[in-house]
Amino acid sequence: MEIVLPILTGFLYAVGFYFLLHRSFIKLIIGIIIFAHASNLFVFVAGGIMRGGSPFISEEAQVVSSQTADPLPQAMILTAIVIGLGIQAFAIVLLKRVYYVVQSSDLEKLNETDQPAHE
Repeated sequence: MEIVLPILTGFLYAVGFYFLLHRSFIKLIIGIIIFAHASNLFVFVAGGIMRGGSPFISEEAQVVSSQTADPLPQAMILTAIVIGLGIQAFAIVLLKRVYYVVQSSDLEKLNETDQPAHE
């Protein structure tokens, strides 16, 4: 299982990058979402997979076990999920506004909205 997650992380980064290179708004948003999930999985894998108990220790315990899960990657992933949702919501609203102005879902048509300077 420890080798499958890094491979899956790399695959998700590749798929997200592939979707970012398309010319459609919808595929751009899907690429951003997949990139966010790949980043969360990367932090999870970098934190290490540990099959242990929670890091909370009772008052009766005299020895701290080294087999506890590290809570820092979990907290970072939770924060990254919230930030990723905010970025996704902003991207959706921004691309909706761009679609309203350009009247097309093709990103290449954004260059045609510039007005030439009249001399």
